[in-house]
Formats: sequence, structure tokens, C-alpha cells
Amino acid sequence: MKGSSSILLIYTGGTIGMRQDPIDGTLKPFDFSQILEEVPELGKFAVRIDSHTFDPLIDSSDVEPSLWQSIANLIKDRYDEYDGFVVLHGTDTMAYSASALSFMLENLSKPVIFTGSQLPIGVPRTDGKENLISSVEIASTKDKTGHPRVPEVSVLFDSRLMRGNRSTKMNSENFNAFASPNHPLLAEAGINIRYNDSFIRKPESWNEPLQTSVSLDTRVSILKIHPGITPQVVRNILCGSETRAVILETYGSGNAPSKGWFLNIVAEASKMGKILVNVTQCLSGTVNMDLYATGKALENEGVVSGLDITTEGALSKLFYLMGKSGDNEWVKARLGENLRGEISK
Repeated sequence: MKGSSSILLIYTGGTIGMRQDPIDGTLKPFDFSQILEEVPELGKFAVRIDSHTFDPLIDSSDVEPSLWQSIANLIKDRYDEYDGFVVLHGTDTMAYSASALSFMLENLSKPVIFTGSQLPIGVPRTDGKENLISSVEIASTKDKTGHPRVPEVSVLFDSRLMRGNRSTKMNSENFNAFASPNHPLLAEAGINIRYNDSFIRKPESWNEPLQTSVSLDTRVSILKIHPGITPQVVRNILCGSETRAVILETYGSGNAPSKGWFLNIVAEASKMGKILVNVTQCLSGTVNMDLYATGKALENEGVVSGLDITTEGALSKLFYLMGKSGDNEWVKARLGENLRGEISK
């Protein structure tokens, strides 16, 4: 299958790579080197498609940062051989993985598209074939100048292409499993694929070599603010000796309890040097700590605004930045910078 483009399929695990065993009826992974037998439509593209399957396969619920490091290293090792990469991944943690890779792949100038499915590719009503076909087409598409049309880490699901670090899983049953609530779609596959070019990030230089930043510091906790939260829980999470940073999932535009005990613990954690990031619990919208007194009180105690970043994006951004430096003040300063299109500025 010779052509003008070449794509590497990276199968990490997940529903998309399963088909039903005709003898015992169980779901088992199939050999991706035989992908054209399973999805013959791919043969209609003028694209060479190779595959790499992780061994062992990783269930989405078991994904750890070590998988992200393995994917990043694989892409770096094979970067010059291919025009784009399609990562097949379980849906439960796909938004985390796509967010992480968006930071770890530095100077990226080729498509890295995460996709998967709600139903196995080997069942009649699967959404996997359409997701895979559209991902391969987008990953191999070039613009008029010969450069990749979407040279960033993205998620393709149910005909919609989203920036990876803006995506979040929002439905466990329907085919439209993912949303990008705070950023427009990068592309939409209908009769034709409509690209939203003005929102697609392009590299400053197309000639910079890919760098991978695989040193991650994962000492991050997430505290979801809720009615009835106790001082013991807040103190254990914010002031824990093993925690370097905490994501505060707050109400609305960044609000939290105004009670003295709560603000005192936040102040205590801040004085310990902890990195505290304010992210809204809402599916869409942004943190504005200047809007209400409760948000302003957090800001006064050293809490950094996450603006409109997703929790998945905030977690992976912290892993990435903390892996680069032991200086918490440097990390706090970089959190407010738009590194990979993860926040609106």
C-alpha cells in the first residue's frame, strides 16, 4: 500500500481493538498487523499504515504515567518514519493521556490523534471503524504548503476532532463520549471533513526536532470541594507531606467555603510552599477569583487560577512542569502561561 503519506497505528489497549471469539464468545484483542482485513476501507486511502501493539495491553483504568512515557518515546523513535500517529486507547483515561502527551511532546509538528470506541471494532454496530477511518484520514491530510493539517495532539470521537488537552469524557453510554466545552472543535467529519483552521495550533518552526519531556513529578492531589467537607479531609490533602501540588475543584467561577478554618488550612498549605491550583467543577466556564469574595480570599492565600483548563489538563500540566523544576514558584508562574492551547488567554 504505497502512497504519499504514512501513519503509525499505536494500539495501547481498550475496547476498539477487541473482537468476539467465534468459539467461546469472549472479547479478545486482534492482530493490528491484519487491520486491513478488519477495516478494508482503510485500503482506499493512498496511505501506508503500519502498527505497533503494546505488550501487555493496558486497560484504560490501569493507565499510569509510565504508559505516557512509553508512547512519547515510541513516537520520538519513529518520528522521522511517519507523517502522523494514531493512538488507539481506552476511553476512560483517554483525555488524561492526550493532555499529558500534548505537554510531553515538545516542538511537535505532526498529528498525534487519540481515538477509541464504545463498542469493539469486531461487532456490527461498532463506532470504532468510523473513528479509526476518520483519524487516519485526518492524520494523513496535508495543507496547501505540504504541512500536516492538524499538527497537534488531539482526540477524535464521534466525527469530532478536539484538542487533546481540552477534551473530557462526559458520557459512558453514547457514541458522543467526549466533549470540548471550552474550546471549538478542530475539525468535524461529515460528508466532508471541515477543518477549523483558525483554531488549529501550528508550530513556530516546522524544522525543529521533536523533543520529549518524560520526567514527570506526579505528587499531585485533587480536592473536590463539597458541602459538608471536614477540616480533617482538607488538611490531610492540602498539607500532606507526600503532596507537592493540589488541584482545588471549586464551585462555579472558583468559589470555596469562606469559613475561617478552611481559609486557615489553605494559608497553612501555601506557607508550606504547596502549589495550589483553582479549577472549576463546572463542565464549561472559567475561574475568575476576582468575581466573588470567596474566590478573592483564595487568591490572597496564594491559590493560582486555572482559568478554563480541564482537570485532566491541570493534572498533566502540573506533572510536566514539576518534572522540569523543583522550584515551586517557577511552576506557579508557568501555570498561567498558555503552553499548548490548554487555556484561553
